[in-house]
Amino acid sequence: MGRKLGLTLDDVVAKAAEIADRDGLDQLSLASLAASLGVRSPSLYNHVDGLPGLRRQLAIRAGRQMADELTGAIGGTTDSPTDRLRAIGVAYRRFALAHPGLYAATLPAPTPEQDPEVADALASPVKSVASVLEPMGIASSDMIPLIRALRASIHGFVDLELGGGFGLPDDIDDSFATTIDLIVSAIAARSSTSASNS
Repeated sequence: MGRKLGLTLDDVVAKAAEIADRDGLDQLSLASLAASLGVRSPSLYNHVDGLPGLRRQLAIRAGRQMADELTGAIGGTTDSPTDRLRAIGVAYRRFALAHPGLYAATLPAPTPEQDPEVADALASPVKSVASVLEPMGIASSDMIPLIRALRASIHGFVDLELGGGFGLPDDIDDSFATTIDLIVSAIAARSSTSASNS
């Protein structure tokens, strides 16, 4: 098995994402990736700096892909900010469920000082959410706390869902809709408060 001609970084990262989504991020290894690509493991070092470098590339891919999906979801809704926030929630969950390995690669998130490129990629979904919150009149001091609250709510739900934490027969989609309604209502109430104080 020699070096595969024409193999690109994108090929390597796409195949790694496929394996991570199928088997779990923790099961991804250079050996399994090389076998899937039909190359020897050392060939991967032409594209990534070992497994840490591969995971770094997966984090970049995950941040950018999630941002694209969130932005696409926003574009497919009405001008109602609350509808757009709900669409973001649905798109976030859909991405995490469809790409559990890639989603897992978003954690932990480095600071810009630690890794500017990864930090920028992982901030892309945050910018998508901020683009919806800004027209609602959210105070700048509330922006990051509210984005974190939204993300924490969705992440907690998705983490339980991926881990098989919902054993009752009640419909999970209905439960998620309730979760999103609660957090969106709270954010909308905060936006009203910000507007009345301005």
